[in-house]
Amino acid sequence: MSDATANLALPYILPSQAQKHVTHNEALQRLDAAVQLVLAAHLPAPPDDASEGACYAVNAPATGAWSGKAGQLALRQDGDWIFLQPRQGWRAYDLTSQSLLVFVGGEWSDLPLPQNPTVSTLGIGTTADDFNRLAVSSPASLLTHAGSGHQLKINKAGPLDTASLLFQSNWQGRAELGLTGSDDLAIKVSADGALWKTALSISADGCVRTGHRPLVRAALTSTAFTPASGSQTGFDTLHLQQGGFSLGTALSSGHGNRLLIPVDGIYLIAVHLSVLTSTGHGMELILNDSSALSGCQGTGGPLTQSLTTLASLSSGDWLTLSHTGTAQVQFGSGKTELTAAML
Repeated sequence: MSDATANLALPYILPSQAQKHVTHNEALQRLDAAVQLVLAAHLPAPPDDASEGACYAVNAPATGAWSGKAGQLALRQDGDWIFLQPRQGWRAYDLTSQSLLVFVGGEWSDLPLPQNPTVSTLGIGTTADDFNRLAVSSPASLLTHAGSGHQLKINKAGPLDTASLLFQSNWQGRAELGLTGSDDLAIKVSADGALWKTALSISADGCVRTGHRPLVRAALTSTAFTPASGSQTGFDTLHLQQGGFSLGTALSSGHGNRLLIPVDGIYLIAVHLSVLTSTGHGMELILNDSSALSGCQGTGGPLTQSLTTLASLSSGDWLTLSHTGTAQVQFGSGKTELTAAML
């Protein structure tokens, strides 16, 4: 029979052994180190301030009083060192990392997670809570394929509920992508986290809608008159508008108002001119009372003319129509009017 136990190498008290208390006390010391094992640190050499009962994992290359003991445990006992050889599967609480470790393959490692863990909350680099049950603080997150592809699934209970990705700035919502209050795919944006606008939505039949895209159809109230050569006409009716188009300052000619541009962008603009009679005329689309964006000329009548142009416009710019020559013009919806849309 061996003179020590198989797992902890505790010495047996042998028959007719003298000073049995020495053997017994040595076994107690080993038990004191191995039971409820706590690692004070992982070091290659003894610390100068080791306290009585402290246990250390000896790292390579071991030196000093620990020379040749790399991979073992060093227990400070009665001013000296007792060494234990950990076995596969031993567990210890590590004071440095404040975590449980397991001895596997000659090294102390974090305890592995169970194969199918179930937890109520999980925080990675941050603290989860009862609402945000999964919380991750990291420069990036990677979801990669197993096989040939990968799907991220976000499910909701019913059509009126929400399944979305919310993008925040300083913890305030700024954009949201998903199924928000309906089964249409929507992209919503907000300047303050409280008031939201649906920039784009796609219905189940594939129809794309942009409810806040700037567009307009503007004209004067239906009438016919001859604008003075060199004068301007504007608009007093928006037959169709979204995205913030509005009427600005009244023109000095008394014929309508400026058409104000709501946001910066590139716009497609078309003007339709309806002439009843003309001895020679011209019309130009004017930006900010200074720049002609496009124009047309003609004579005779009745006739219709159209001009189309692309223009880079800024919020607060305005559009008017400038007339030269002499022509009787029919104004109104479907007659002389302007349409514009931001691309």
